Amino acid sequence: MQRFILHRLLLGIVTMFIVSLLVFAMVRIAPGDVAMMIAAQGEEEGADIPEEVLQEIRDMLGLDRPLPIQYVVWIRGIVTLNWGESYFTGFDIFEDMQRRFPVTLELAVLSIVIAMAMGLPLGIVMALKQDTWMDYAARIFSLAGLSVPNFWSATLIIAAGMLWFNWAPRIEYVSPLKDPLGNLSLYSWPAMTLGWIVMATQARMLRSSMLEVLRQDYIRTAHAKGLTAWVVTYRHALRNAMLPVVTIVSFSVIIAMGGSVITESIFNLPGMGQYLVEAMGRRDYPVVQTVVLLFAAWVVLVNLAMDLLYAWLDPRIRYN
Repeated sequence: MQRFILHRLLLGIVTMFIVSLLVFAMVRIAPGDVAMMIAAQGEEEGADIPEEVLQEIRDMLGLDRPLPIQYVVWIRGIVTLNWGESYFTGFDIFEDMQRRFPVTLELAVLSIVIAMAMGLPLGIVMALKQDTWMDYAARIFSLAGLSVPNFWSATLIIAAGMLWFNWAPRIEYVSPLKDPLGNLSLYSWPAMTLGWIVMATQARMLRSSMLEVLRQDYIRTAHAKGLTAWVVTYRHALRNAMLPVVTIVSFSVIIAMGGSVITESIFNLPGMGQYLVEAMGRRDYPVVQTVVLLFAAWVVLVNLAMDLLYAWLDPRIRYN
């Protein structure tokens, strides 16, 4: 197991290295001159910016250095937790992340909790009530969750709330330590928007897996021994049916984190997703590079955790 963990960590480091190269190259290939955008702040639209001013900004930001040197300086700052400052706000990126990461993490956790609280029971019901009206209704509901993009469902929620209930998302962020109920009301609809997509995937995968397990010989043997339906379903069938769902749960965690990019922007949550969208619009290189690299690290760690969970759920699995 230790060799497996070390092997996966090394692969994760290689993956993050490749991601860092890609994001570093892509933000510089993207059209637009960041020096021009900084110089144009406070100026009239279409104002002529002298080349000397633009060159001075590039010198100050280090954009006149060769690209390999810029990359090495950035990676060294990432490793030493000196993530630099935003080109436009001047705020320290590490301090900004400390404020914004809990917002995104809370949204991801709440969406996963909602998805598992709804998706797992729904998948079990669909399998046990196969081809009944309950199965068809649940399948339609889950199919809608897979088909409707989260930005569209979030927009519909806001539009319906404003038209019919005179409701709109709160403008200011509320800390859970200061106002738990206000924080919960702030996160309820964004978490349900993300959770619906995650729930649909989990429910449909668990239904298919449960139907396959319920047809196995050992399930029929358990029924023949006189065990109750509850014991057969939850002690024998569910644990074996959960193995494919673990993969879906890992993807769900990743989807919940990645989906925050759009959801936070629509519901005005000051998390990492909104931070990334704002930075991309302004060509804020250090912010975009750092946030994308953190998302990549999140994916690597989640995949490692799910691989270890496989071994716990199925003792037959051994990593050599």
